[in-house]
Amino acid sequence: MIAVVDYGAGNVASVINALSRVGADACITRDPDVIRTAAGVIVPGVGAAADVMSHLTGHGLVDVLRETIAAGTPYLGICMGMQVLFSVSYEDGEHPCLGVIPGAVRRLPGGQPLPHVGWNQVCQVRSSPLFHGIPDGADFYFVHSYYVDPAVEGWTAATTDYGLRFTSAIARDNVMGTQFHPEKSGRWGLKLLQNFTRMAGAGR
Repeated sequence: MIAVVDYGAGNVASVINALSRVGADACITRDPDVIRTAAGVIVPGVGAAADVMSHLTGHGLVDVLRETIAAGTPYLGICMGMQVLFSVSYEDGEHPCLGVIPGAVRRLPGGQPLPHVGWNQVCQVRSSPLFHGIPDGADFYFVHSYYVDPAVEGWTAATTDYGLRFTSAIARDNVMGTQFHPEKSGRWGLKLLQNFTRMAGAGR
């Protein structure tokens, strides 16, 4: 079963609906024991990093997520669920995050309307099972003003151009994340969620 983590600041309903469409065995939960024993974990998210970290801390989920990732459980962070994997976010100040990936969350540069809302190309820079069967340059749906900036090589799986070329997907071992929203991205978003489901072995 895939645990879709409900910590009070994520769009869990649309994620669980999309997972159902691709035949995933999934549940919405904030129970640490369910998360620890899940075949895969998805952390969606909207809003600001400080708020997300506050919600995760308040529900006792910070250490649970770190332990689950360290144990090798497939993890998919969507939007803020990816951003909080990094060391620090500079959204409205300086806020420590989960620290799983060295690097920072930074504001997109001016010159383009913010937030970045709508469809944009996702260019795959290296092979990842997360993108199996998805054409390079496929369009996905974005809603964000901040982007992740990995401090070490080997994490970026795809990039997107919006004022600068930024990391729009990360993938390394069992840890994956997308800045875009696969649950809102039509055919290719569903394919990505199907790929994650297969990686977790959580199909019905």
